[in-house]
Amino acid sequence: MVLRIARHASICRTPPRCLLSTTPVAKQGLHPTAPKPTPSLRSIRESAEYHRQNCLDRNYPTSSTAPAQIVSLHEELTALRHALKADREQHHALTSLLKKRGSNTPAEEQNEAAPKQKLLLEAKALKDKITAVEEKEKSLESEMRTLALSLPNHTHSSTPIGTEPKVLGYINEHLAQTDWGAKKPHTDVGAELGLLDFTSASTVSGWGWYYLLDDAVLLEQALVNYALTLARGRGWRLVSPPSIVYSHIASAAGFRPRDQHGEQQIYALEVAEGKFSHSLVGTAEIPLAGLGANRVFGEDELPLKVVGTGRAYRAEAGARGVESKGLYRVHEFTKVELFAWAPPDPAFAEQIFNEMLVFQTDFITSLGLYARILEMPTTDLGASAHRKIDIEVYIPSREKKDPWGEVSSLSNCTDYQSRRLNTRAKLKGGTRDFAWTLNGTAVAVPRILIALLEYGYVEGSVRVPEVLRPFMGGQDIIVKRK
Repeated sequence: MVLRIARHASICRTPPRCLLSTTPVAKQGLHPTAPKPTPSLRSIRESAEYHRQNCLDRNYPTSSTAPAQIVSLHEELTALRHALKADREQHHALTSLLKKRGSNTPAEEQNEAAPKQKLLLEAKALKDKITAVEEKEKSLESEMRTLALSLPNHTHSSTPIGTEPKVLGYINEHLAQTDWGAKKPHTDVGAELGLLDFTSASTVSGWGWYYLLDDAVLLEQALVNYALTLARGRGWRLVSPPSIVYSHIASAAGFRPRDQHGEQQIYALEVAEGKFSHSLVGTAEIPLAGLGANRVFGEDELPLKVVGTGRAYRAEAGARGVESKGLYRVHEFTKVELFAWAPPDPAFAEQIFNEMLVFQTDFITSLGLYARILEMPTTDLGASAHRKIDIEVYIPSREKKDPWGEVSSLSNCTDYQSRRLNTRAKLKGGTRDFAWTLNGTAVAVPRILIALLEYGYVEGSVRVPEVLRPFMGGQDIIVKRK
């Protein structure tokens, strides 16, 4: 299969969370293995006003009318089904009468008030009417399901409504008193020590790509191996996921064709005529979520916690300003992701959520980075997130502007993804329900590299954090290679 990357659209400042729509050459319809989404229409109808306001709070104004539409369509469907029931009963009565007439003698047939031919015509007319109504019934059900799938997840009570996050705490808070002085930007450090090459990358690939050179390559691998080792030691299973997925899998994971501003986020792949569309993953969360597609977890299998590493591809790369300079917003990077399936129990999911946050906090703490932990507001939550916490590292070279840069996110997605991926869990008593999913960044390499290069730079060298040295052959200092 020959694949072509679709040209990316305008850049976007907000963190990517959506999927580019499929290209015209992609085959229409879903792959035979595509999970069947099962949104909770009943809960939407019963809490229509909540879902309307939730859409507005989360900046999904175009979806805010969907709950009322679902209520109206359900009323229409109920009336339709009531009428359909009467027509079916009448059709059944006619069919029974015709069967009885079939055993009559010619003489008995002549004595009947209604000729058989007339009954046959009535039965056919009713059958045609029932068929047409059944098609209308399917159409209404499909429309309600489509509307329901456009709605974002419920929002956690801890989530601030609006645009401003809430600071929950700080990591390595003692570093707040540090006099950073005129800290060199990571781009200057990388150029001086021969670790980064943006010029050659712009010639080869364009703006937003980069080369890592010499010890920067080792530092990237050290971060990945450290994150994997730390996660495995805490009971997380290792996964190496694919970087290309069916577009319907990405959509089911909550990554929509475009964000609410209409901007493209992830690269779509143009495929040969008659093939199903694919996309490059913007995060390992997508293929990791897909591990549970069309699956029923046994009662003893949950919670299931995995950690996956791979390349992430983002069509957006931010405005070309100080904030996005260098490695901060790039089109391709290495990322390690935590992902978990939990029983549909809020308390159980909260326990795993906190475990993931402890991992992220310990990781940043051990690297000696100053950071803050934020409860993210409603307007920053992706469609799938019920609750989201970000960790932002202090970037010294941006001290005079906005010095905080996001390095990790953590989300509880409840049953949003599992309802779209058909991921269920067996419960006590033999019943089944949709599992809950959670995901969090273990390490997004480029942004951590920014901090390590700036924090560790001293007179022509960069100090390697102690926890990374075993993964770099004991190396403690990075200098320019000759």
